[in-house]
Amino acid sequence: MFVKIELKQILRSRWMQLVAFLFTFVFVAIVVIQQMALPDIEGFTRQTASFLSVLLFLLPLFILTIGSMSIAGDIESGWLSLLKTYPMKRKQYITGKYVATVLAFLLVIVVAFGFVLTVGGLLGGVRLPIVLVILTLLCIIIFVSLGILLGVFAKTRLFALALSLVVWSFLLLLISYALMAIGAVVSGHLLQKLIIITIHINPVEWLRFGYFIFSNQASVLGPAFYDVTRFYLSPLGQVGYGIITILWIVLPLMLATKLLKEGERR
Repeated sequence: MFVKIELKQILRSRWMQLVAFLFTFVFVAIVVIQQMALPDIEGFTRQTASFLSVLLFLLPLFILTIGSMSIAGDIESGWLSLLKTYPMKRKQYITGKYVATVLAFLLVIVVAFGFVLTVGGLLGGVRLPIVLVILTLLCIIIFVSLGILLGVFAKTRLFALALSLVVWSFLLLLISYALMAIGAVVSGHLLQKLIIITIHINPVEWLRFGYFIFSNQASVLGPAFYDVTRFYLSPLGQVGYGIITILWIVLPLMLATKLLKEGERR
């Protein structure tokens, strides 16, 4: 019941409606431009690269902002205080928010991909790699978890928005710029180690790395990452990738529940 109510509220939000329109417009534009300009070939095409770039650049931004502001808005408006009068545990509240937000963004992506396939079919056919679809799902479930954590920490919608923008900038921009700056003063071997560490501690790069691994495009990463790609292509490495991905989902939710309980005791 709580999930249904939250899902309706999120879908009625002007923010979510704008996000749905934006993703549909951008994806359809990519299909039209690439399908008319380039032949249909196998592998890591410009069309696939464009989809991947848009997903990993825009999707985390909107998920973090909408997810965090949803939680912070409940705290700021007193809606959460009202929910405390009902027999609902804090874990159930966090889980309900998480499921509702994930379902809302899944609906947005389904609509966007539906338009892509429809327009692509009119232009001669377009393929959405299954790995790209799975990557989109993982992006949603990971960043909704992070967004909820930011919202619990922020407690106000304005702070949640600012904090989400800072975290998004750090993950998408600042880390990359920092690595480029460090690369100018350290050896290539040390820079390689730093990049490998960054892949594991940055969910955006983790998802990008996973796409190259599981779409059999690991050669794009170059020979410098041969050892790490060979490991994750092995059965043990694939299990390890799954475990780390699950930790990116579960740990923020556990921490958000803990922070929410501690905030109530103060």
